[in-house]
This record gives sequence, structure tokens and C-alpha cells, in this order.
Amino acid sequence: MITSIPRAAAIAALLFLAGCAAKRPIYETRPAPSAPSATTAPLLLPPPSPEPPALPSSPAPPAKPSENTAVVALLQKSQSQSSAGQWDAASASLERALRIEPRNPALWQRLARVRLDQGDYAQAENLAAKSNSLAGSDQRLRAENWRIIGQARSKRGDQAGARAAFERAERER
Repeated sequence: MITSIPRAAAIAALLFLAGCAAKRPIYETRPAPSAPSATTAPLLLPPPSPEPPALPSSPAPPAKPSENTAVVALLQKSQSQSSAGQWDAASASLERALRIEPRNPALWQRLARVRLDQGDYAQAENLAAKSNSLAGSDQRLRAENWRIIGQARSKRGDQAGARAAFERAERER
């Protein structure tokens, strides 16, 4: 009995050490980064500011839907799918575009329009509101979002809410 305790302790110690040896190290060595070439410039980002930048006093021109070619292609694809009445495919294309550019208010608005056409009025209203939250000073985009909200509310039977949304759309112009 006395010899079994040291033997059990030795086996436990060996198992413990074997378990530690099998683990990967926390810090792995990586090759040193190569020096930047003359064609690549380092990306310098300004420090984050605690306040959002002030909006310009004059209305900004409407923003382009995107400068990303993949997003533009997905937007065009969703427009052709919408024209063909393929609402599920159109919304899937827009959702893919939103995974690339989640802060693009034009994409949120387009998805709101597709949801409205699909008959998902509550979702259309929520997506148009999301677009409004990202629209900044783009009054035309916000006005169209309020029209989508008004149409969605009207379809759901909320005539007072629809009227308020359409009035807000007129004020945004």
C-alpha cells in the first residue's frame, strides 16, 4: 500500500507533464515583417475622436451607392432580380452587399424597398429607419426612407403613423 502512493503520484506527475507538453505555446514566433516596398505606403489612421465630426451646413450631394465593385455588382444583380420578381434572391444579394458595407445607407434603403415589395412591412419600416440613422445629411435619401416608412405603416393599417411619415418626408426635401 505504501509503494502504491508514490507510484500513483509519479504516474499523475507524468500525465500532468505530458498534458503540458502537448499544448501549443501561447506565443508563437512569426517571421519578421518585410520592409514595405516603395509602392506601398503605410496606412496611418487618425486617433478616434470622442465627438462625431460636425455636419456641413449646406446639404451634401447624394452619396453614390458604393465605390466597391463587388457591392455595385451585387446591387445591380439585386435590381435585375427585383425587376424579375425574384424578391428572395434580390434580398439575398443585398444582404451579401451589406456584409461588405454594413454602414451604407443606400443598401439599407434598397433592402427596405425589397422587403416592402415582399409584404414584410414591419421589416421594411425597420430597415428604412436603419438607413435614416446612417444617412447623415443626405436629405433625399432620408425623405425616400420616410416615404417607405409611410407606405409600410399604411399597409399595416396605421393611417395616422403613415400620415406623420409622409409629412416628415415632405419636410426632408
